[in-house]
Amino acid sequence: MKVYLDNAATTPVAPEVIEVITKMMQTEYGNPSSTHAHGRVVRTMVEDARKKVASMLNCTPGEIFFTSGGTEADNMAIRRSIEDCGVKHIISSPIEHHAVSHTAEELAKHGKVELHLVNLYPNGHINMEHLEELLAQYPNALVSLMHANNEIGTMIDLDAVGELCGKYNALFHCDTVQTMGHYSFDLKKTNVHFLACGAHKFNGPKGVGFIYINHNAKISPMLTGGSQERNMRGGTENVYGIVGLAKALELSITNLEADKKHIQGLKSYLIQELRKNIPGVAFNGDPEGNSLYTVLSVNFPPTPIAEMILFKLDIAGISASGGSACSSGSNVGSHVLAALNIAPDRPSVRFSFGKQNTLEEIDYVVAQLKSMLGY
Repeated sequence: MKVYLDNAATTPVAPEVIEVITKMMQTEYGNPSSTHAHGRVVRTMVEDARKKVASMLNCTPGEIFFTSGGTEADNMAIRRSIEDCGVKHIISSPIEHHAVSHTAEELAKHGKVELHLVNLYPNGHINMEHLEELLAQYPNALVSLMHANNEIGTMIDLDAVGELCGKYNALFHCDTVQTMGHYSFDLKKTNVHFLACGAHKFNGPKGVGFIYINHNAKISPMLTGGSQERNMRGGTENVYGIVGLAKALELSITNLEADKKHIQGLKSYLIQELRKNIPGVAFNGDPEGNSLYTVLSVNFPPTPIAEMILFKLDIAGISASGGSACSSGSNVGSHVLAALNIAPDRPSVRFSFGKQNTLEEIDYVVAQLKSMLGY
């Protein structure tokens, strides 16, 4: 059996998305910046995609700018805030995605900003009291906190953080790469200035995403060149990816409640079966609390095969991750698990679920884990 449980790394492209992209590739090839008929048709398709995205997030089309993915969107929000908005302090956390943490660390290293990290509880949730202390000490800062952690699934209260940022006149940037398409957003009611998104996390194509820039946040382009994206991102648009992104988001939002119920059931079932069959098993983060329903970080008891679990799962046809997918293949340990002081002799595996997964697959995974761990 082949079982794919690494959906936090990437998801399979939905058949309906493939159909839309393929049809467009076969018939529409104009450059959207061209003023002739071929270009105008494609420009209309791009703008229709922008309107779809904006409608689903309850914002204006003028606040959506298409990018190459979440990393570019994160970089754009952070770097341009520093350059254009007079930000001297960044408030973030020790468990952000490297697209955020490495960017903030680089800016701090070169003296462009001071970086302050909010304290965490042992389960990975941020300490809101400490966040307010930092905001009181460093008002007018940029707060950069991800909506849901990609390794352990812990979530912030988006509205509560937004309210605190408003109280202290801070800019709020939120990496929503793991949650876009899996949760509903109402950006007219939430005080957030920047959101980052990558289409391939919700059954869309790779290499495309968007940044939401609230109309009150005035920043300049990070990529200069042509006048694409209303002068906010130079370079010919990835038109097929953009149309595919809009279709994937539409499908995800339309089926959100049914998919959420199914996926949450898989996660709960795996927790139940692991507790029943693996003595001493634990879970990183807050899996049964305020947690991303697509992610489960399993903390196994010490075992002689600690370094071999992922390899053995792979041999058994099971795709999972030892941490952040963006660090897969490296020998560097997870900065997220290190920040939570997870015992290094207890191996962790991230299982992340998609709507295509089944209970039979979960049973197979548990059986394989029992066998390889000797239970």
